[in-house]
Amino acid sequence: MLRWFLLPYFDACPSEMEFLMRKIVVKSSQLQESAVERLVKVCVVHFISDRPCFGFEWVYLGFDKTLVLSNGVLCLSCREFARWKVRNTAIERRDLIRNPLPLMPDFQRSVRMLGRRPSTQQFIDTIIKKYGTHILISATLGGEEALTMYMAKNKLDRKMVNATQGVEALHQLASSYFIDRDGTMRKLHEIQISSNAIKVTETRTGPLGCSTYDNLDSVSSVLLQSPESKLHLQGLQVIFPEYLQEKFVQSALSYIMCNGEGEYICQSSHCICKCAEDFPQCNCPTTDLQIMENTLVGMAETWEASYSDFENSDEFKSFLKRLPATHFLPVSSVHLLWGSDWDLQNRYRLLQSSLEVQRLKIQRTARKLFGLSVRCHHNPNHQMPRERSVLQWLNRVQSFLYCNENGFWGNFLESQRSCVCHTGATLCQRPIPCVIGGNNSCAMCSLANISQCGSCNKGYKLYRGRCEPQNVDSERSEQFISFETDLDFQDLELKYLLQKMDARLHIHTTFISNEVRLETFFDPRWRKRMSLTLKSNKNRMDYLHMMVGLSMKICQMRNSSVDPMFFVYVNPFSGSHSEGWSMPFGEHGYPRWEKVRLQNSQCFNWTLLLGNRWKTFFETVHIYLRSRAKVPTVLRNDTGQGPVDLSDPNKRQIYIKISDIQVFGYSLRFNADLLRSAVQQVNQSYTQGAQFYSSSSIMLLLLDIRERINRLAPPVAPGKPQLDLFSCMLKHRLKLNNSEMIRVNHALDMYNTEILKQSDHLTTKLC
Repeated sequence: MLRWFLLPYFDACPSEMEFLMRKIVVKSSQLQESAVERLVKVCVVHFISDRPCFGFEWVYLGFDKTLVLSNGVLCLSCREFARWKVRNTAIERRDLIRNPLPLMPDFQRSVRMLGRRPSTQQFIDTIIKKYGTHILISATLGGEEALTMYMAKNKLDRKMVNATQGVEALHQLASSYFIDRDGTMRKLHEIQISSNAIKVTETRTGPLGCSTYDNLDSVSSVLLQSPESKLHLQGLQVIFPEYLQEKFVQSALSYIMCNGEGEYICQSSHCICKCAEDFPQCNCPTTDLQIMENTLVGMAETWEASYSDFENSDEFKSFLKRLPATHFLPVSSVHLLWGSDWDLQNRYRLLQSSLEVQRLKIQRTARKLFGLSVRCHHNPNHQMPRERSVLQWLNRVQSFLYCNENGFWGNFLESQRSCVCHTGATLCQRPIPCVIGGNNSCAMCSLANISQCGSCNKGYKLYRGRCEPQNVDSERSEQFISFETDLDFQDLELKYLLQKMDARLHIHTTFISNEVRLETFFDPRWRKRMSLTLKSNKNRMDYLHMMVGLSMKICQMRNSSVDPMFFVYVNPFSGSHSEGWSMPFGEHGYPRWEKVRLQNSQCFNWTLLLGNRWKTFFETVHIYLRSRAKVPTVLRNDTGQGPVDLSDPNKRQIYIKISDIQVFGYSLRFNADLLRSAVQQVNQSYTQGAQFYSSSSIMLLLLDIRERINRLAPPVAPGKPQLDLFSCMLKHRLKLNNSEMIRVNHALDMYNTEILKQSDHLTTKLC
C-alpha cells in the first residue's frame, strides 16, 4: 500500500494537467560489495513543471540498422525522443518556515514520534521501511517511434546488381523517414504496390501531446531510463530538520549497507558495520559467500569435465588405438608418439585454451570470495585446480593401457611396473608387456605370455622369459658343469613328476638326527633338528646336486590339534651351518608347504614344490621342527629321547612321528680339475699384474659359469643383492682360500665392467 507524504502542489497549467508517479524501484550503482543487488525504495512526490504543459521540448536519440537474413533483408530505423523534462518544484522551495512542505499527516506524525535523539533502529522502523531513503528530483518523459521494412530475397531481381541497388535504395528511404515522413511513406507505398516485395511496419509509443494524458497511470510507460535520460534522486534527509539529518543518513547507510543488522561506521576512510548483539555475523555476507562457494564447486566440476571431454574425444581415442600393444611403452616412447600426432596436439591446444579461460574465472571468483570473507569468523576453504602436465598425461596414457581391466581402474607406476588399483586389489592390472629395445636385448615379446620375452637379438640368449648376454658358447660351459641334463624337464612335466613322486627325481641322502628317529612318535613342542646330507665333497666329488622339491610324511594321533612348523636351511656346497641360507616360505613369490592327507589314515604328506623357478644347489638340508604349541622351559624333557607314554590321552594328542623324508632333484656332472685350472689361470694373471683380458676366453667362460650359478640363489627383498653361491663353490669344491676367491671375483668384475661395459650386479657374501 502506497503512502504519500507530500500533498498536491501544482504550477499553473492551461489544461490543469497534473502528473503523479506512484513508485519507482531502482538499483544503486554506488553500493559496496556487501550490498550488491540491494534495492533502494524510492517514494516519489508529485512532479510539477515550471512551464505550461510541461514545457514542450524535443530531444532525439536515433539509430538505423540493416540485417541481411537468409531469406531477405530487414531494415530498422528507430528514434527515441525526450519530450518533457519534469522536476520536483516542491523541494526547490528553501524557505521552509514561511512556506512549509506539504507533508502528509501520517509522515508528519512519524517524524514527531522520532523525538530529539532517535536511535538507528527507530529511524529504520518508523521512516525508512515505510517511506524509503530517497525522493525523485527530476526525470525525463518521452517516447519511441520506429519504421521496420522487410524485403524478401525470392521476390528481388535475379541479377545481383539490381538486388544490391534495391537494398541501398531501401536503406536510403529508411534514413529519410524522420526527415520527410509523408514523402517516405508515399514512396514505400508505391514500391509495395508495384513489386509486392516489401513489407512496412510503423510503430509509435509514448506521449504525442498533452491531450493523451487522460489516465495518469499511463505515464509510467513513457519514463525514459537511457544513459542520456537519467533519473535524479536526492536523499530524504533534505526534508528533515537539521538535527535529524545526520542521524538519518547514518541510519539509511546502516539499513542499506548493513541490512539493518548493525550501524555503519566510517573511520579514516575505512567503513565497517558495527554488528548488533543479535547479529554477530552482519559483516559476513553469508548468502553471497555460499553462492560463490557453490559457483567455485561448479567451476571445479567444469574443470574435471574438460578433462573427461578430452579423454572421450575422437582424437584421444584414436591415439590410444594406434599405440602398439606388442611390447611395453615407457614414458619416453609415449612422449614421442604423443608429439607426432598432429590431430591430438590440436585438440590438446584447445583443451589448454579452455582451461586458461576457466582458470581466470576461478581466480576472479576466488578473489571476490576471500575479499568478502575478510570480516567473517571463518575463512573459506578453496584450492585452485592445477592443470595436468604433459608428464601426467603420459602416465595417464600408460594407466589406460595397463591398468584398465575387469571394469576396474588404477594408476600405473613405471618404476615398479605395476598398478595401484582404486579398489585396493590388483584386479585392474593387465599383463604388462616385456621391454624391447633399449639395450637391444629383447627382439619380440612372447605370443603365449606377452609379459615375457619371446626372442632375443644377436649376442643374447633367452632364459626364463628374459634375454641375457651370451658371453660364451654354452657347450664350453657344459665341459665344466653339465647345467643341461635329461632330467631338466619343463615346468608342467616337472610339476607332474613331483606330484607323483617319480623315482627318477629321488636323490639318496643320509638322515642324521640326535633328537628324532623315523617311525617313532615324539613330542614336537620344542625344537627338533634333522639333517639330510649327501657328503658329495667326500664321496661323490664328480657331481653337483640340484634340489627341485622336498617331501615329508608326518603322522599324528587322532584328534590331534598340533600343527608343526618347519624351518629349512640349505648348504649349497657343504660347509658349516652358518654358510647356509633359510628358505623364505611364502615371501617374494617363494612357494609354501602343501599338506595333503593320506586316505584312511592320520598321516599327511607335506610337500614343497620348488620347480624350475626356485630350484637350487644343495649339499645338506637342515630341518628344524617346532609345533605351534609351546611349553614352559621347566616342563621340557632335556634329552627328548625318553619313552613316550601313549596311554595318557592328554599327552597322546600332541605326539607326532615322521615316517619318511625325501629330497627330489638330480645331479650335474662336475669337472673340478678342469675348472680349477681355469680359475688358477685367472688367479696367476691377476697376481702377476698381467692384463686380464689376455685370456678373454677364460674370462668369458668363468663369467658365464658364475652368472648361471648365482642365478639359482634364493629370492631376496626388492633392492637387496642376491647371495653369492659362486664363491661357496670355489671355497668348498675347488678348495680356494679367501684371498684367492677375492682375486678371482675382482678380476671377473673388472673384466665385466671395463671390457664388456656391463653393469656389475652386487652380491651378498655367504661363504
